[in-house]
Amino acid sequence: MVLRQFALADADALMAGIAQVTSEAPFRHMRTPGGHAMSAAMSCCGEQGWVTDARGYRYQPDDPESGRVWPPMPRRFRELASKAAETAGFPDFEPDACLINRYQPGAKMGLHQDKDEDDFSQPIVSVSLGLPVVFQFGGLKRSEKPVRVPLAHGDVVVWGGPARLRYHGVLTLKAGDHPLTGPYRYNLTFRRAR
Repeated sequence: MVLRQFALADADALMAGIAQVTSEAPFRHMRTPGGHAMSAAMSCCGEQGWVTDARGYRYQPDDPESGRVWPPMPRRFRELASKAAETAGFPDFEPDACLINRYQPGAKMGLHQDKDEDDFSQPIVSVSLGLPVVFQFGGLKRSEKPVRVPLAHGDVVVWGGPARLRYHGVLTLKAGDHPLTGPYRYNLTFRRAR
């Protein structure tokens, strides 16, 4: 479900939360198990953080760069994620992980499944802030042609149930300047990892 402008009223508070989190766990370009640097810069907050390196993709409670636990998830993050999930038909969603992606022009996210979590009955909540991008929502097989969904500042996408393991990604971000985020797009992805 695409919830248009669902996060718009919270945008300033969400950006303040991003600044708070990344002051403790700075953005970085993580590397895939194959050694490729991801084009989106990442950080995490919450009880679990998603990481990728030569050992693989996984969740862990501490930041591999600092050795410290991830910063706590800001209250407004958690409240927005739960409210969006409930609006989309998934009541009682309590995320324990928030992956923060910062895209600059030229960055993208290839089609992938979110499957490192323990419980696939829990939905995924994805919040867009800043520059617009085209979200791709595919099928349960990578070969299925994805639907292209334009996303703007404040839009929230929620998927779960039979759609939980569908492939998804974003096309290359085009250059622009947003009044709140400048040359960037930020994405908050909320999950129940454990």
